[in-house]
Amino acid sequence: MINLFVKAGIAALIALGAVSATAATASANEFAANVHQVRYDHHRARACSPTGAVQKARAMGLRRAHIVNITPRRVVVDGLSRRGPERIVFANVPGCPLIRR
Repeated sequence: MINLFVKAGIAALIALGAVSATAATASANEFAANVHQVRYDHHRARACSPTGAVQKARAMGLRRAHIVNITPRRVVVDGLSRRGPERIVFANVPGCPLIRR
């Protein structure tokens, strides 16, 4: 019976030692206290700017280009080409890719 109590006491001492070792390990995080997390917020060019769409339409040969409609998905530009009135549709993403001419 005494042998059982001795074994239980030794197991309790080992368990208490393990708990104190994990507490010391968990508090060792103070070493990296001077490390700062860097955030990069890309605020520019989340969509096709109206000025960029008009400039791109003018570069494609559209005269008197102006914005007709802006939706979350597209930017519509009207103007005159050599053949007459024309409409160009750009995607409303960075770079203003052409959808339809």
